[in-house]
Amino acid sequence: MTPPRLLVAKIGSSTLVDGEGALDRRFIRSLCDQVAQLVSEGTRVIVVSSGAAAAGRDILGFTKRPSDIATLQACAAAGQARLTQAYADVLAERGIPCAQVLLTRRDVMDRDGFLNARTTLARLLELGAVPVVNENDTVSTAEFAFGDNDMLGALVAALAGADLYVICSDVDGLFTANPQEDPDARLIERVSEVDARLSAMAGGAGTSFGTGGMSSKLRAARAMLAAGIPTAICRGRRERVLLDVAHGEAVGTRFEAPAGAAHEGGRKLWIGLAEVPRGTIALDEGATRAVLERGASVLPVGVISTTGTYAAGDVVNVRASTGDVIGRGIARYSSDDMARVRGVHLDVVARFLGQDRAQPAVHRDDLLVF
Repeated sequence: MTPPRLLVAKIGSSTLVDGEGALDRRFIRSLCDQVAQLVSEGTRVIVVSSGAAAAGRDILGFTKRPSDIATLQACAAAGQARLTQAYADVLAERGIPCAQVLLTRRDVMDRDGFLNARTTLARLLELGAVPVVNENDTVSTAEFAFGDNDMLGALVAALAGADLYVICSDVDGLFTANPQEDPDARLIERVSEVDARLSAMAGGAGTSFGTGGMSSKLRAARAMLAAGIPTAICRGRRERVLLDVAHGEAVGTRFEAPAGAAHEGGRKLWIGLAEVPRGTIALDEGATRAVLERGASVLPVGVISTTGTYAAGDVVNVRASTGDVIGRGIARYSSDDMARVRGVHLDVVARFLGQDRAQPAVHRDDLLVF
């Protein structure tokens, strides 16, 4: 197997901290050893690292995750310096510079910001640095937050043009059932398509130190399938995990589209991963199948409900009949008009909005399915 030119590794909070919630420096040293070996083999590495808030809780004396935003942001501020320094100290011993990159959705939600972030990461890699990326939790608000670093890592992988995205978690991968409850649960080693059956296997957040669960990892993997970037979900504390995944070993669950499959371009990835959704439209079962199985646009007749306030041209979440968010796209109607045209065929829409306004609710060209 050809080594990846660029690998993005997302490290979850539950992997980075010990049982007491403090940064596990021994693990960070092991992780940096793997990064250094990959660099020596010609693979550039970007680390998307959670753990700032968890580290800050230790610094500020909290034993449990605070519930209010101000205290969480204070923890992130206190912990971010310690987190980056932990990586920088170990990498410096190996002659590798480390760079801190903090992002919010606001930074990349316009196309220029997205391209500027890509340019900065590319230049850091050219200079031989290992960028350590995290969400800027100290200033991020709910409206502009990524919500969890699984999707932030997917965004970084997409904008940097990665060859491999590795989500290091506290689980071995995606199982057929919850292995803690079902002794017959089996690890799913390879996935070429994320369908409703797989989505149903995902659960919620697993620990008090993390915010993402398997469902968020599955959404990120689905976005990477669309981008044509192979993704692995695996246990981060497995010995040599990054090296083994990069070398093609069977580790965790690997998501990879079939050879020759069409991949989405940068514009769709920006729409789906970077833009802030202003509302949500929910689809009926037929429309859900058409979008997921036939590559169709979202037509007004298949929309059963709309929430939020948005204008034509804003990005909205697209929710399946099962309740899962299956994509994001640019709405061609305002929220008021969407409420009027939902469930209506295009020929009827043309009668009261005009022929030029009778169009898909979200055109396939403006929709990233994940």
